This record gives sequence, C-alpha cells and structure tokens, in this order.
Amino acid sequence: MVVCVVSSSKDTARSLSTIFSFVGEKVEQLSLETLEHKLELTPQLPLVVVLDDVAAQPGLLKHFPGTPFILTERAEQKLREYSNCIGVLSEAPTYGAVIQLLHFAQEYHAQKPDQQKTVHAAQLNQLTQTLVGQSAAMRSVREQVVQVAPSNANVLILGESGTGKEVVARGIHDCSKRATGPFVPVNCGAIPAELLESELFGHEKGAFTGAVGMRKGRFELAQGGTLFLDEIGDMPLPMQVKLLRVLQEREFERVGGNKTLKADVRIVAATHQGLENLISEGKFREDLFYRLNVFPIEMPALRQRDGDIPLLVNELVRRMHDYEGESIRFTEGAMASLARQRWSGNVRELSNLVERLTITHAGRVVDVADLPGKYRDESVEPYTPVYPDEMHERDALNAMFAEDEAELDNVLYEENGGFIPASLPKEGVDLRALLGDLEVELIRQALEQQEWVVARAAEQLGMRRTTLVEKMRKYQLTRSDA
Repeated sequence: MVVCVVSSSKDTARSLSTIFSFVGEKVEQLSLETLEHKLELTPQLPLVVVLDDVAAQPGLLKHFPGTPFILTERAEQKLREYSNCIGVLSEAPTYGAVIQLLHFAQEYHAQKPDQQKTVHAAQLNQLTQTLVGQSAAMRSVREQVVQVAPSNANVLILGESGTGKEVVARGIHDCSKRATGPFVPVNCGAIPAELLESELFGHEKGAFTGAVGMRKGRFELAQGGTLFLDEIGDMPLPMQVKLLRVLQEREFERVGGNKTLKADVRIVAATHQGLENLISEGKFREDLFYRLNVFPIEMPALRQRDGDIPLLVNELVRRMHDYEGESIRFTEGAMASLARQRWSGNVRELSNLVERLTITHAGRVVDVADLPGKYRDESVEPYTPVYPDEMHERDALNAMFAEDEAELDNVLYEENGGFIPASLPKEGVDLRALLGDLEVELIRQALEQQEWVVARAAEQLGMRRTTLVEKMRKYQLTRSDA
C-alpha cells in the first residue's frame, strides 16, 4: 500500500512523509491536481491519501469512494462526514495512532464489498475444481483454505490416508501470495532417518561419505513458495528438534556447512496420525506440535461426505478421459451401490476403482453387476437379456464355421454325406453333415484351382493360411487325393 501525502505546505508534506516512512510505508508527495489525475486513471490502486490541503473540496472524497482518506486537523471539517474518511491525524501523532490509521486503511481496501466478494468467489470456484464436493464438510474445508491462504501461518492438515491432504496443501499454495513460487512436497515417512536432514536442509561437498558435491535441500528449493511436510508424525525425534529451530529462527545451515541461510518458506504439514497421542507416548514434541498447529484443517473421510460420490466419480472419469482418452458412464444403480460403501481407502480407493473400470469397461456403461464384488450391491439382480430362438440357431451355425479349432472339434461330420439338394426333402436332412461336406468340397476346389498353393487358396476362401492348413489336416486333404 502506498501513502499519498497531499499538502499545500512543503514543510508539512515533508514532515508527514517522514512520519509514514518511519513506520515502513512507501510514501509519495503529490499535488491535489496530480492526485485527482492518478485516481481517475487507476481508482482501484491500493493507496491511502493523507490530506492536508485546505483547498480540497468535499467532492474529492465523494468522487473516489473506493479510496480511504486520512485527514489532518487543517483539512476542512465537512470532509470528515464522508465514510471513506477513516480518521484524523493530530499535529503530533503517536506511533500507535499512525499504525492504527494504517490498519484502518488496509481493512478499508481488504473489505471492499465488491472486491472481497469477487476475490473470495474466484478462489472458491478455483478450489471446487480440485477439492470436489458439495457436502457441508467439503464446503467448510474450502472456506478454511480461502481464509488461511493469504497469510503465512503454518497449517496442519489432519485426516485419514487417501482423503486428499496434499490437494488441500496445493490449494492453500495456489490461493496464497506465494502461488508463483515453488510448491515442494516431502514425505517424511518415505525418507530414511539418516537421510532426512540432508533431504530437508541440503549438504556441502564432503559432508559425509558419498557427498561428492553440494546439494540444495527442500527448504532452499521452496524459497519464496510452500514446503509441504507430509506424514509429519513419522519424523524422527532428533529431526523434530532441528525442524523446530528452523520454524522459530527462520534460518538453517546445510549439513557440513557453517553458512546460515534464510528460510523464506510457508510450512504446511499433514498427518493421518493423532499427534496428541504421539505426544503422550513421547514420540512427538509438544512444542513442535504447537508450532505447526497454528491453523488446523481436518479433512473428512469419504464416508462422511454425503452426496459427494457422484461428483467425485464424474470428476475422476473426466480426468481419466483427459489422461487416457477413454471414458465410462455409470448407471444410477451402480452409483447408488458405490455411495453405500465404507471406503476405507477414501478418495484414493475410489480413484483406483474408476481407473480399473476405465480399463475393463472402456467406452461402456457400468452397471451394478459390472462392479467388482467388494463394491457390488448383491440385492440388485443383474440384467439378463432374452434373445429370439432364431438368434440362437444362427449362433449355432456360426459356431460350425468358427476358426477356433476347439469349436470345430465339437462338430462331427459324416463322410460321403452327399451333395446339397435343390430343395429340402420331406424326410429332412442332416444339416451338419451337409454343411461339412460343402466345406470340404469348396476347400478342395479352391486348392485345385490354385494348383494346391495353400496361401492362394486361403486367400480365395477368405481365411488365414494357418486356418486352411488346420482344416486340411482335419479333413485329411492332400494333393495325392486329387
């Protein structure tokens, strides 16, 4: 925020500038005309005007209601009637009075109805793309993320495995002022205790056996951004002491080094364990717990998120389509069956199931019977289609000509079954034998026409060469028979 000092007296302007510069604010000295021009061009600039010019008219405050004004005692009394006059600065202001007025100015900008509503809504909308769900529990999580994101406060995310704690951490980062900086995740439970210090703080060349060069740690890599410490409950006690020092002092040294480095990072930690229980068991430091637990966020288990299953499934299907190019759909019955599950693995388990079904049922509609047994509602009868008898007979005929030898082995042909009659005799025919004779005759003709070149005969019959060879072996057809 910029403090714009406007005074008809150069000495007063210099004095006011010194006061606000002393408390750490950026100050500009402007004439009344320059101020009006500046506000006309950029009325939404985050600035506060310290007005000491006796020539200033009430219309100035009225014309720029989005800008907070601090008046001096010399300014016209009527100006104080406007709501964007946030206070009056005495001739000899105290440090506390100046700080208080600056706080009012900051809040005036932060709580502007339009701006606050727009930013808040935009961030919530952004989070609905990743923290999917409209249950009360998930709406509460998104609200908490938006609340804590603008600050640099440490955040502790609690919840069962698979609930999406890292997604919350990324949401906090993306909605914060550090969004353009790096987001660096570290799984404290996946790194051996003897390597964790080097992983977090880095090491100098020769710090230990195998340290052939200098290496930056995660704290350095996360400078200006967010460091996500996942499974913080698995961190060894000696490492907890070193982490506590960094959180307190905001500085650290690489392993084997003596140069102190600043830690300009935002810490977000997560665990599925009860840290209070670990404290009572002597496995987690109480002082570190309070350092991390500045702003706790508890992720609900999937079974506690009423009505969120369909939204999550649709989002997971969309992501699989974007990633794999395949998609599936679910019937209402299948969706209801999934909603009744306990989901001990939470969202991660649901995600794995959707991926599995996308592989096994790509491009199809998934019903209750298509779900794996664990997720299937056994009370729902599977759909069994009923076909006309004509289709069953046609299927039997097709099986006779199947290329699969296992199918052909089940069909017995009589030898010398005769030729196909011109019309169906009254006494009937043995259709299988008749068709078998027809197949043998056509194969023999094709072989003779192609001078017993099997490849060309197979092409003429519209089958693979290996299939024709098997049929010749089946019917014992050789050139010597010709």
